[in-house]
Amino acid sequence: MSNMPKDLDVAKRAKVIEWLKTEVVDHVSRLFKALWEGSTARVSDSIASLIMSSYILGRRLGVSYREIDELLIDKLKKHKQEGHQLEEWYQDISTLEEHLRKR
Repeated sequence: MSNMPKDLDVAKRAKVIEWLKTEVVDHVSRLFKALWEGSTARVSDSIASLIMSSYILGRRLGVSYREIDELLIDKLKKHKQEGHQLEEWYQDISTLEEHLRKR
């Protein structure tokens, strides 16, 4: 690790977290614009960027990638048990849960 003074390291960490928060908002904005324009490629890219930034923000906040995956699977199970409409209509919840389990 560098010889950076502790207070500068804390400031750097805070700055990175704030930057990642703006990245998440920016990716949501880009997703909405891509949806408006009807660009499938830009929609896919925006969703991938949003997911990536969310995972990294979680990690910077002390949540491991594995923990995020486990929490997501738990949330999907809960939605299935509660009869979420996306599950009833399209089986989206089960499909995503299966995808995550196969990784």
